[in-house]
Amino acid sequence: MDKFYFEIPTIERKQDAIEYMAEIFEENSTVNGVGGLDKFINDYEGWLKKLEKDYVAEPSDETVPMRTYFLVRKSDNRIVGMINIRLALNERLSKYEGNIGYNIRPSEREKGYNKINLYLGLKVCDKYGLDKILLGVRTNNPASWKTMEDLGGERIREFYNEERKSDVYNYSIDVKESLKTYKKEYEQYIDDDNELIRNINEK
Repeated sequence: MDKFYFEIPTIERKQDAIEYMAEIFEENSTVNGVGGLDKFINDYEGWLKKLEKDYVAEPSDETVPMRTYFLVRKSDNRIVGMINIRLALNERLSKYEGNIGYNIRPSEREKGYNKINLYLGLKVCDKYGLDKILLGVRTNNPASWKTMEDLGGERIREFYNEERKSDVYNYSIDVKESLKTYKKEYEQYIDDDNELIRNINEK
């Protein structure tokens, strides 16, 4: 059984991260949950500095504190996904994007990995004291909104997003309730030996 864990991006992952984004670009895939890496493809070091600033940002109209992680498969040390977790919401995020954006690399999709990605993301939210989170997703992306529903997401509205020029669903997830309900299903895939995961589990 494959195990997975979150990893904070470091310089040692530079080539792996560039290859991850190259695969997304090659497939012309939608870019979500990568913490802006798509805009720093030629400046990975600059992206790492951005992530440091993201984490300590004061909530404002322009920015909020957030964490970005790689989802890594233990068996081959491969980055299979990414997630961006906003630890607070400003007006724009409250209306459109929500607390979490996530991504699975094209070659690793349709394996259920994004459910593990979101489950781990909920554990991070719980660690930071977020009791209920908001998520946004295009209505024409059933793989994503079904992932939200499979972790207890409740659809709360549908609207047209002027910024994205598309119809969008908003979902709400009760963090503690989801972690309690789906613990047995997903904990078996989590690498408890990973130091970051152990730290998250100390909640």
